[in-house]
Parts: sequence; structure tokens; C-alpha cells
Amino acid sequence: MKKNTKYYIKTGLLIGTLAFNFSSCSEDDDSTANDGEVTSQFLKMDLSQFEKEDAGVLMQAFYWDVEPIGDWYNVIGEKIEDWSASGVNRIWLPAPGKGAAGSFSMGYDPMDYFDVGEFSQRGSDSVETRFGSRQELENLIQKSHDNDIEVIADIVMGHNSGGGLQYNPYRDAEVFSLFNEENGNASGKFNRNFEHYHPNGIVDSDEGALFFAETDLSHAVPYVQEWLWGRDDSVGEFYKSLGFDGWRFDYVKSFAPKWVKAWNDKIGGFSVGENFDGNEKVLKEWVDASGSPAFDFACFYRLDETLDRAKDLTALGEADNMLRKLDPSNAVTFVANHDTEKETNQDNRISYANKLLAYSYMLTHDGYPTIFYLDYEAFKGQLKTLIQIYNTLAVGNIEIIEASKDEYIMKRSGSEDNPGLILYMNISKQTKTKTVKTNWINKTLVDYTDNSRAIPTTDSEGNAILYAPAGGYAIWSVAKE
Repeated sequence: MKKNTKYYIKTGLLIGTLAFNFSSCSEDDDSTANDGEVTSQFLKMDLSQFEKEDAGVLMQAFYWDVEPIGDWYNVIGEKIEDWSASGVNRIWLPAPGKGAAGSFSMGYDPMDYFDVGEFSQRGSDSVETRFGSRQELENLIQKSHDNDIEVIADIVMGHNSGGGLQYNPYRDAEVFSLFNEENGNASGKFNRNFEHYHPNGIVDSDEGALFFAETDLSHAVPYVQEWLWGRDDSVGEFYKSLGFDGWRFDYVKSFAPKWVKAWNDKIGGFSVGENFDGNEKVLKEWVDASGSPAFDFACFYRLDETLDRAKDLTALGEADNMLRKLDPSNAVTFVANHDTEKETNQDNRISYANKLLAYSYMLTHDGYPTIFYLDYEAFKGQLKTLIQIYNTLAVGNIEIIEASKDEYIMKRSGSEDNPGLILYMNISKQTKTKTVKTNWINKTLVDYTDNSRAIPTTDSEGNAILYAPAGGYAIWSVAKE
């Protein structure tokens, strides 16, 4: 039997059409396992009994250049109930303050941190940000809280944009570094000038790789610290008063990790840093210094490498080549984000043909997973299933059974009351089978993703023949009694 399903994703243009062979017969396949009626769906346990205390995934609730302009908070608001029911416990919103590009800004050109959609800036009639008004933001946060979802704000506390031109004696040049009521800071809070950027009277440069160096905020300046997180009416306290529960720190390579720690010590809440680095040791060092989790770019690059570049899954079995392997409790894993999915970025992304394979890996291993908005829209049914599996069966120690060119098999040991799971990934063009030693004695097994119709059984030693569809995955666990 062969079943082909096409998935579409549309943001004005058709981006991709995918086909997955969920179960097919081949020379590697015990075809008798697929004879007769499809009964495996009726053998599944009710997974809700296994929901973890820390269940939940992070939803990146935007993509680059979201549409419609001025209405994004309302668009997201219509999806909150579905996301909550699917197992999302946090959503990540773009930087809420007014950017230099006004209603076209995605928030990464911060101008007025305190204007979240209520001031007219620089003679413009537009009051809202690209995402909406302050009231619409507060409505979205309240609706999220009503559905047990925390809301994470993107914090861009390195580079600024859109200030007035002024002479900077430290650079002996004119720089757009004047921010006041007439120059990109209509709120009148956290006015800035050249003394608050690099170089200044305290330090010559920041600790990391600068982005827009002329207007790179200097956190060594007490005034900057106070306005960002120190004062009772600081940026951090203002965002917390709006209802935000945590923070995603943008481009942390441009400043020292101690400033993230200082923010978190004063403001509190969940946080995660964007340390755009594929070296797991660099990520671990930043986590240790900042006290904050980090996005696991090392995991992302390993998935990109194995699924798309090398087309060889062997590296997934290597030791300590991801942050989640070094420090799973501080690894925020992801398959895609607003940067990787930009139309201009064709080099650092996981192809749509391999997205679900990547998500099957991420949502069965440890770490805190992130779901990308557009991926959820494209693969909603499959991702709902994978999220449920992550929130229930993905517990216990990880044992890698096989990591070879075409196959990756991993076992989660479960717990006393939870059977755990086995992930079987297969990137070849034919169905694969493998005799696997499981933790289950004399049990009937079922694929909880419905990608295989096989119904294998384990013997008295726990051995079973498991299946994985061509170019796909299966996630095995015990059937209901």
C-alpha cells in the first residue's frame, strides 16, 4: 500500500509541495505486516495519561515581513486556543517597540522602546507598529494567559536605529545617535545621545561582534543599564507591566553575557539567547556565563548537514555535537526561524522536503522545542501529533541504537509509569526494517504517527522488527492493553 499526501504553504506564493510515502512494500519490507484492514489506529493508548509536568513547546508566532501590516496581533489572537490545545505553553513575539521603519519595521531596528503602538513618530500618521496597537498587544497577551500560554518579547538591546544626526567627538564624525521627542523617541523615555554608544567616556567598544557599530548601545554606561533594566520604569519593567512573561535576547554576540544575567536578575522570567553559532562549546560557555538558555544552533546545523547537505544521518549519533547533548535543560531547539526562512537565505535552512524529519528528531529528544509559525501552518496535523508525543512519551534516558547513512534509531527509556518510545528515521527511497531490542517484553507495538501500518510484536527478550517509511519516520511505543 502507498499513500501520498501533499502539503502546501502559502504566503502569497506557493513555496513547496511535499510527498511522503507513509508505508510501502520493498525488498527490505515484511509486506505481510501491511496485509488486511488498517487497525493500528485503534490500538493506540490514550497519551493524555502520560502528560509531563513540564509539558509544552515554544511557538515562534511570526515570520519575516508578516502580513497584514497593523493587524498581526489580531491574527495571532485567533490561533491561541488551537495552539494551547496542541500543547504550546509559550509564544515568542517580535520586538514590540517602534522601529525606524515605522509600520514596515519587524522590530529589529529599535528606535523607541516605549512606543508599542501608541505614538506618532517623525511626522508619520501611523501610530501602530507593523503588528498592531498597544491595546491589541495587551488583548493578545491577556488571551494567551487565559489559555495558559506565556508570552515572550524579543529584546534588541544592542543596536539602535532612526535617531537624529549629531556630531560625535569620539568618532570625529556625525552619527545618527540623537534620540529625543523630536528624533525618534516620542515617548520621551530613555532619550539617548552619542555618550550612550561606542566609543564613549567609559569604554571604547563592546565585548562582542558589533552590528551597526556607530549606534551600538554601551551597557557599561550606568544610564543605559538603568533605562534598560535597572529603574522601576525601565524597558524591562515596562514590558513586564504589559504582561510579558519572558525574553528572547537578539544577537547576543554583540554584548557580554553578564548583561543578560543582569537583566534576568532584575526583571525575572523565562529567557533564551540568540547566539548564532554552530559550535556547541561556544553555546555552552555562553549559557554558563549568562545563566540563560540558548537556541541550539549546533543542533540546527547538524540537522541541516545530515538531512540536506551530506544526506547521511551518521553525525546524529556523534557524542556532544549539540547543546542539547551537553546541557539539555538549557537547550532551546528549533528547525526554522524568521532568519533561516527569509527568501534571501538559501544556504542555512532545512528543506521543506525534510522539515518533518527534522521535527520528528527535535520532538522526540530532550531540549525545549520551538515550532515555527509557517511550519505549523503547513504541517498542522503532523506537528500536533509530534507535539503530543513530545509532551507525553518523550521521557527517560536516550539510547542511540543506530546512526548510519540512511537510518537513525533512538530509544527513550520512559519511566516506571511511562513506556517511552523509539524513533526510526529513514532517508532512503525504500521502506526499511530493523530488528531492535526494546524495553518492552511480549508487547504489541504501534506507530503513533500513523506513518507505518505495521503492527509488530516483541518477543520474550524485547526484540521486534520495526519499520520506517521511505523518506520518513515512525515513532513506536506499546499498544493499549
